[in-house]
Amino acid sequence: MAEPKTKYDRQLRIWGDQGQAALEKASICLLNCGPTGSETLKNLVLGGVGSITVIDGSKVEVGDLGNNFMVDESSVGQSKAKCVCAFLQELNDAVKAKFIEEYPETLIATSPSFFSQFTLVIATQLVEDSMVKLDRICREANVILIFARSYGLTGLVRISLKEHTVVESKPDHFLDDLRLNNPWPELRRFAESIDLDVQDPVAYKHTPYVVVLIKMAEQWAKSHDGSLPSTREEKKEFKELLKAGMVALDADNYREAIEASFKVFAPRGISPDLQQILNDSSAEVESNSSDFWVMVAALKEFIANEGGGEAPLEGSIPDMTSSTELYINLQNIYQAKAEADFLVIEQRVRNILKKIGKDPNSISKTTIKSFCRNARKLKVCRYRSIEDEFNSPILPELQKYLTDEDYSIAVGFYILLRAVDRFAANYNSFPGKFDSGMDEDISRLKTTAVSLLGDLGCNGSTLTEDLINEICRFGASELHAVAAFIGGIASQEVIKLITRQFVPMSGTFIFNGIDHKSQLLSL
Repeated sequence: MAEPKTKYDRQLRIWGDQGQAALEKASICLLNCGPTGSETLKNLVLGGVGSITVIDGSKVEVGDLGNNFMVDESSVGQSKAKCVCAFLQELNDAVKAKFIEEYPETLIATSPSFFSQFTLVIATQLVEDSMVKLDRICREANVILIFARSYGLTGLVRISLKEHTVVESKPDHFLDDLRLNNPWPELRRFAESIDLDVQDPVAYKHTPYVVVLIKMAEQWAKSHDGSLPSTREEKKEFKELLKAGMVALDADNYREAIEASFKVFAPRGISPDLQQILNDSSAEVESNSSDFWVMVAALKEFIANEGGGEAPLEGSIPDMTSSTELYINLQNIYQAKAEADFLVIEQRVRNILKKIGKDPNSISKTTIKSFCRNARKLKVCRYRSIEDEFNSPILPELQKYLTDEDYSIAVGFYILLRAVDRFAANYNSFPGKFDSGMDEDISRLKTTAVSLLGDLGCNGSTLTEDLINEICRFGASELHAVAAFIGGIASQEVIKLITRQFVPMSGTFIFNGIDHKSQLLSL
């Protein structure tokens, strides 16, 4: 067997050792191992999750051979859970795999405590009634739940848990934490020690742009009553000031300063998003508070005191044109400040833990350091229960989606995926299953969908005939291409949730295979 470092090399570059360790500790339960479930679990097995448990009470039929790559001709008539489990185990022998030949609906109804042993449950192809019951069970047990469903050329993915906190949100674009508009004393002294009018052309061209911007910003502030550029005209004027200081055309450091000048204009202090987290009622910690909220409480104290309105410094600087000596000195100044901020927050965390009756050392230095490094990028995700969404969706949002041309197909599929479950409950089969009754099924599904819209408070709203016809034409089939796509989305969200890296999606993800569009509905 390949060494883990080699085996998982590419993904380790994305989520690191800590993320991989979290995956390897995770215990995943899959409900229904048709193509959607099998594709989801395949991605996670290849990624190296700790253990999987496959739940499915059905037998492999000839029809399964056309859309599920985890079964073959020799599997026909055998337990689908057993066959899929064996195929998945072949993909990665480091993953512990087991199966239970049982229908998920039976387990949900008779053994709710069964699900509490898992880190995360992936529920595929469940109907509405079972979704609501399972969601209630998993929320009570604090088990992460993901629903995934493919249905003809459409599908959905929905995350459900009370709260998910993210430290390493890893946004695509985020402003470097350089404090150019609010330098601390050591950084200011370093900048003051460097002469921008130096006669040596090599020294001039190798002064870091951070120093150039700090000195120019202070020069500007002295002539503008202590204020930094704020209006469009002032920002333009500041850039002209930088250009005027660029005495050599090949001075890359000044070119970098001009390009990075917007960092001087950034507002001081913390973002509204971070302020919202600090103001959250959970930041008032007690004995059962999570480590995340304990650290948020410490962060709140730091910002109000030692931080002077700022979060702890991240401590890294980007590449820039500079002499090696100046760059290393600058890097050391940023790292020293970040370390000092970390030590203050660490002490505050220990004090808070002691105050609420927990072991002061229960949160590791590594965890606190990572929290400090990512303090400006914290995210808190909360999800409505399935029952709340199904019984009382956010009506203005639903009505907006129904009347918005860009969202009408996505919300149409959302409503119809619920309507087919009602249809199946009333008529014991999904619409379009049998060609002979297609016209009658279309009429019945339309009536069911209109009734559902009325129950949701959208009286008078209708769905297009074409969309209703399409759903009936799908006949509840699972197409492999759609199942693979939905499985890919679901497994990606599973990895985000388990590693606690990147921000998982909120709302219900709807795939529209007719127009090749994906959209999120916040209901």
